[in-house]
Amino acid sequence: MTIKTVSCPSCSAPVEWSAKSAFRPFCSERCKLQYLGAWATERYRIPESGRTSQDTDATSPPAS
Repeated sequence: MTIKTVSCPSCSAPVEWSAKSAFRPFCSERCKLQYLGAWATERYRIPESGRTSQDTDATSPPAS
């Protein structure tokens, strides 16, 4: 049986994709937390290109 190997999203180190790899797809807890921190500080974002004017109107306060 061939063991699948993936690249760590943080440092690109090879990671064995198996139950033995506790932090998969990351190579370590450090890389996992570093990646989570990047999302938390908004270094990575999902683009808002799909928003429409109706989406923004729904969050606007009602006119008095």
